Amino acid sequence: MQTVIPNLTKRKRREPLPPWFKVKLPSGETLKKFESTSSAVQDNSLHTVCEEARCPNIHDCWGRGTATFMVGGQTCTRSCRFCSVGHERKPEPPDPKEPSSLAHAITSMGLTYAVITVVNRDDLDDEGAAHYRACLDAVHDIAPDVGLELLGSDMDGNEAALAKLLNGAPLKVFAHNVETVERLTQNVRDRRASFKRSVRILEASKELRPELMTKSSVMMGLGETDQDVTDTMKALRDAQVDILTFGQYLAPTPNHYPVAAYVTPNRFDDWKDEALEMGFSGIASGPLVRSSFRAGVLYEDACKRRDSRKQD
Repeated sequence: MQTVIPNLTKRKRREPLPPWFKVKLPSGETLKKFESTSSAVQDNSLHTVCEEARCPNIHDCWGRGTATFMVGGQTCTRSCRFCSVGHERKPEPPDPKEPSSLAHAITSMGLTYAVITVVNRDDLDDEGAAHYRACLDAVHDIAPDVGLELLGSDMDGNEAALAKLLNGAPLKVFAHNVETVERLTQNVRDRRASFKRSVRILEASKELRPELMTKSSVMMGLGETDQDVTDTMKALRDAQVDILTFGQYLAPTPNHYPVAAYVTPNRFDDWKDEALEMGFSGIASGPLVRSSFRAGVLYEDACKRRDSRKQD
């Protein structure tokens, strides 16, 4: 499959989504769990990437009592063309009460696995590392049995800050998303982001914590070719990334980067097979898949596959 980069000067009305994008709304006990999860988030004044990124899986995940929390503020210092999170050059300082609020929310929700994602904080000397670490430690202190996954930034290439964040951190997975293939990075992501820097941060995290699972995610339907996707997988495997997710890009608004193509479920299945053959331990690939979708299950599956390969 080969698509072309869309003409960004022309804006079109939203086209109807293909039939495979239908989602089931919660009802009964699932609806109650969704409402309970929503209340826990609101009561603790937390932000979730589920809401900020307008994730299509919010009912599925919140209906299961899971959520992906966004820390470090409600605005990002970068302005990627695919992202609906607000941005500004100098956001408010991180809330010192956020680690405690996050920990209490996760405890009250009864989670066994939680994903904590961050906004870029290029305005801070340590890229936000101290605050992100405080959030991880606060959750672990009162809920040590909860598995934690951090979806981090590229730290602006600050590997010293990355070391302070990861050394001894109570984590199962460190994730950072390359978001798109290298050829399209400058079209889609903020000008301060680069594919090579993102791959290097993942590689450096593995050097710092070899036992730590690493993870990345790629959006599809932005104009990538099959060769682009294969090259992306190879670059991530060379960096020893363990877990990979592929999902369909959906433009949050008509003013965001437009969708170039809607990829069929069968093509996502092909990429999953290719990724497993290439050596990834965990792979989730499908139109509605997002980087944090059913993250705990994907982590467990990756551990089993990795352990099985070691025995072979």
